[in-house]
Amino acid sequence: MIKKFSAFITVLFSLSGLFCQSLNLVEEASKTGITVYWDTLSGSGILEKNGHQISFKAGDNFILEDYTKLVLTDVPEIKDGAVTVSKAFLDEAEKLFKTENTQNGYKIGAILIDPGHGGKDPGASFTHKVNGKSITVTEKDVNLKVGKMLYSRLKSAYPDKNIQMTRSTDVFLSLSQRTDIANAIKLKDKEAILYISIHVNASLDRKASGYEVWYLSPGYRRNVLDKKAVEDKDLYAVMNSMMEEEYTTESILIAKFIMDGMQAQAGNLSTARGIKAEEWFVVRNSNMPAVLVELGFLTNQKEGLLLSDSSYLQKLSLGIYNGLSAFVTHFERSRGFTGSK
Repeated sequence: MIKKFSAFITVLFSLSGLFCQSLNLVEEASKTGITVYWDTLSGSGILEKNGHQISFKAGDNFILEDYTKLVLTDVPEIKDGAVTVSKAFLDEAEKLFKTENTQNGYKIGAILIDPGHGGKDPGASFTHKVNGKSITVTEKDVNLKVGKMLYSRLKSAYPDKNIQMTRSTDVFLSLSQRTDIANAIKLKDKEAILYISIHVNASLDRKASGYEVWYLSPGYRRNVLDKKAVEDKDLYAVMNSMMEEEYTTESILIAKFIMDGMQAQAGNLSTARGIKAEEWFVVRNSNMPAVLVELGFLTNQKEGLLLSDSSYLQKLSLGIYNGLSAFVTHFERSRGFTGSK
């Protein structure tokens, strides 16, 4: 699909909105049934309706319609914390949403589970003394257990999808090897891949506890689009930027769904620390939406003992699975993002 971008891209000019009144995007969208996904950190968002999608960014004078058509329009702005657009912007969106969706069949083709650490790299480790007994919790072991549980659930629920693990035994893999595995997975037409890295936290503060989900900071710039796919060099920069923003937006959605899923399963056993942005090599070089899940703090005695309990790890794996399942449903209902081939 990506290689066809240059053939489909059409540039349209909208001059009528130069002096138009600014309208609150969320309020206007709710009136017409448009779903809005907005990321405050990256300043980018997605509009969805009738199986179509529009990607946009505050301050940019172009939008990307259904990931094949680049349209110049009025600039979305942030005013008093709200996203504002012109009537011309909304009219352009509605024009797309009213058309019949003839490009269906987009789906998640593969999910790669990456249990962090392994082999000679144990990750974090801590020994707790309980009633005279020593209980050691090692990150690489917890990561692998949850990874296998998640793999089993996904494999059972999605027999038609390519579910893989970077490691299924206690072996060492470098960070670059993990990323290479992800980027080497072959996809069919109209398929996309998700990358889930599983880790456990540790802290000098023994009171620190809770689970969190991380995504790649939008401040990290990378080339996610094959330069051979777009002949025009100037156009490549625009398209690559749009794809980066799309990966960020989709990663945030995955993180939110997983966080909600884990919170529902963990209940009051642990604390939700929220979703956060950071830059790790393990995800920053993967050309796809990716998140990193921190299951909890093994240095906290209560949580460390929970992380050594298989029944609790099943709860966490179920929470992650439910989050991924919710995202897959969202993705395949809305036709997907730019990561499709």
